[in-house]
Amino acid sequence: MTDLRSYLGLLKKTGDLKTIKRNVSTKYEIAAVTSKVDGSHALLFEKINGKKFRLVSNLVGTRARFAQAVGSQEPNIHEKVIRAIEHSQKPKKISKGQFMENHSSDISILPIVSHFEKEPGPFITSSIIYSKNPEKGTQNSSFHRLLPLDKKHFSVRMVEGRDLHRAFMHAKKQNKDLKVAITIGVHPAISIAGAYQADWGKDELDIANSILGGKLRLAECPYSGMFVPSGAEIVMEGRILRNKTHKEWMVEMLRTYDFARLQPVFELESLYYRNNPIFHDVLSGYSEHRLLMGMPIEAKLNRNLKKAFPQTKQVSMTNGGCNWLHAVVQIKKRKETDVKYIIKKTFETHRSLKMVTIVDDDINPNDAVSVEYAIATRFQADRGLLIIKNVRGSSLDPSSDQKRLKTAKLGIDATKSLSKRKEGFEIAKIPKQDKIFLKDYLKS
Repeated sequence: MTDLRSYLGLLKKTGDLKTIKRNVSTKYEIAAVTSKVDGSHALLFEKINGKKFRLVSNLVGTRARFAQAVGSQEPNIHEKVIRAIEHSQKPKKISKGQFMENHSSDISILPIVSHFEKEPGPFITSSIIYSKNPEKGTQNSSFHRLLPLDKKHFSVRMVEGRDLHRAFMHAKKQNKDLKVAITIGVHPAISIAGAYQADWGKDELDIANSILGGKLRLAECPYSGMFVPSGAEIVMEGRILRNKTHKEWMVEMLRTYDFARLQPVFELESLYYRNNPIFHDVLSGYSEHRLLMGMPIEAKLNRNLKKAFPQTKQVSMTNGGCNWLHAVVQIKKRKETDVKYIIKKTFETHRSLKMVTIVDDDINPNDAVSVEYAIATRFQADRGLLIIKNVRGSSLDPSSDQKRLKTAKLGIDATKSLSKRKEGFEIAKIPKQDKIFLKDYLKS
């Protein structure tokens, strides 16, 4: 099954979905409840004040649920995603989508959530926009948050230079609006593919289809001509206007307020939705948002670094670094290993990174205490520190030069010195420790 409902059914079976039956408000209450369970469970809100939609949040708020979404075990997430990227396959197309069961021309029917006190309004945070690549003729899909302006218009957050922005600028130069479709409420494998920064001209839905075992079905939107997942809960189509902008700001994945930007405006043509529809909300700056954006990049880092350096075992983008700014690279160090070159290559692969730490294969890169232990016992600042000044960084980092996108980057070699006594770095083990279970000794 390839829709949101099938994934929710899976979460229900595994006990990872909690249902909230009381009436809740879209103004801060849903965001507050979601923040309280950050990471632990997915939530299904059955009654939204004044709306006929249900709402889900925190779908892939843990690596375990992320693995469920891509049909993998947790240690094999990246292998599954990388295989889907390298062996993507086009989905089949059908004549009519399930999303066309109902029709409206008013976006105010949607349960759009207000999340944070200083944001300019409620945001749709799970929206995927589908557009036509003007050079390749292929379709692109990518995440973009939407701020409602009235019953027919949203401002659209775009990152300059990314695929949607390039398509929009191409249309604008021809004095045309850009026709697009938008989905809300899809299987998270589709969201994960949409969050991946694929090469120019690559269709992310092909990647999603591969993750879903070739079972994804697409249906055409009548106005825009875009093909979107048939099982999407909500589909909007319309145009991004070439001559209209709106100033907005929002909370980003660092859980800080971005600066105000003039953004393009989307004008609605049609809104479609399934019977008993489900709206998906992503709480910005919390675990689902960070994993949705960060894990596809983490997969890319694992693929590229393992190809360039076979001694690479695992790359992790850390929770403390918001799954975006900090990475830990686990390697099996050899005599000829140039750790500082690995650091530089890691920065090149994901330009938003601000700190890279290299550790040995006996250090768990997903355990902050283990990584700090490696720094404490294996790092020497006079020879293991790399500082790179005045280079491209993340526009989200409030400590950087956000206008020029310039930052300083830090690399740390926290690997064992091969010139020193190796026993001095060995982590002591207790025999049969993994076969001892406290519950067997603490029985009442």
